[in-house]
Amino acid sequence: MDKRRKAPDLSHERKLRQEIYDAMAAGRMSVGQAVAAMRRISRLTQPEFAKHRGLSVQSLRLIESDKTNPTIDTLGKIASIFGLQVGFVPKTDSSISWQQLENDLSEPTKQSPLSASIEHRE
Repeated sequence: MDKRRKAPDLSHERKLRQEIYDAMAAGRMSVGQAVAAMRRISRLTQPEFAKHRGLSVQSLRLIESDKTNPTIDTLGKIASIFGLQVGFVPKTDSSISWQQLENDLSEPTKQSPLSASIEHRE
């Protein structure tokens, strides 16, 4: 591990990963946002992640910026490392960014907008 990186907070990463999964399942994150969020949780740079998943860096950048529609095969390569599979989710009008998720989880007293949304529907 690079000595410049601090040790991961596994509890925080689990919560963040679950928030991302919930946002994806609810259709509140674009494909690019989800890929970027998962890569950041993995603590990998774009070149590192692209090499690990057998993609070009340019392809990964285009996917993360939502400037291209990746193939099912490409999405499968990306998703498989996170225990995910490619599928259909309902479309919604709201979306949430990586920064919103990160900020919500870093403030322990603040309730996540995803959690509030889920509780509101129940």
